[in-house]
Amino acid sequence: MSDLPLISICIPAYKRLNYLQRLFISIEHQTFKNFEVIVTDDSPDENVENFVKSYSNVFNVSYYKNIKTLGTPENWNEGIRNAKGTWVKLVHDDDWFANENALQRFYEATLKNPECSFIFSGYNNISENKDFKETILLKWAGRILLKWSPLNLFKKQYIGNPSCTLIKKDIDLLYDNRFQWVVDFEFYIRCLKKVKKYYYINDPLINVGINEEQVTNYTFRKPEVEIPENHMMIEKMGIRILRNIFVYDYYWRLYRNLGIKNEQDIARFYNKSIHPLLKQMINCQKKIPSQILKIGVFSKLIMSGNYLVSLFRKI
Repeated sequence: MSDLPLISICIPAYKRLNYLQRLFISIEHQTFKNFEVIVTDDSPDENVENFVKSYSNVFNVSYYKNIKTLGTPENWNEGIRNAKGTWVKLVHDDDWFANENALQRFYEATLKNPECSFIFSGYNNISENKDFKETILLKWAGRILLKWSPLNLFKKQYIGNPSCTLIKKDIDLLYDNRFQWVVDFEFYIRCLKKVKKYYYINDPLINVGINEEQVTNYTFRKPEVEIPENHMMIEKMGIRILRNIFVYDYYWRLYRNLGIKNEQDIARFYNKSIHPLLKQMINCQKKIPSQILKIGVFSKLIMSGNYLVSLFRKI
């Protein structure tokens, strides 16, 4: 029998010791025990290292100090590279398991669905001061759209953050370190295209901590982040993804929300030319008053018409 762990819990850490303590307590209480914990540390001090060492006799834990700060998401990748388990469970240091049977439930899902290499669960959003809690479960419409095409993640990020996933290591994919804003769902699309099948656990097994230090708080609606990342993504996936109406709507809303009115607005942050379909989208929005574009129903109707016109253009 192999001595290797079944599940590798990979934790990218950066200074936030109070969050890490909460996560470790939730790991310690798990009824499923065939796991290892991998901590990859971007911290400038030794506080995380000393804390992890204090758990060396509690469960199987390995600590890796990054020689240089890797940041998001390369620190995530470093944990995956060091994982020895069959399955990888990336968990952000400010998230934690919702109950003591959470890891057991993930394990049981692997047994019931041996053909699946990608598993994810529902989750709870919990604010730092605990005055807000929201349970997020994948509704039937989301399940249908996700089965129809992974590209429908452009409509909504149905899967949640990486803490909600359990992924077989032999998929052999890493997060694209050029991205921060689109990093998770771009990775999910690649995974789902490769594995074809996934399994969803309709129960909130992960608590997702909501706090001001999260990457989304300093990348949301920032043109210097969103413009280059979203154009690199379409460059990577190919312009044909715009044939999916939800992808088309995603870029329509990107330009609308950032107030893009001409190619120069994009060129400030992305130094490559953009496809004629994207230029058509910008030119259409330029002719419409911003007050009208901000009204959801009107914006959706105009986008739909623009999308239909785009279908007659060669890619």
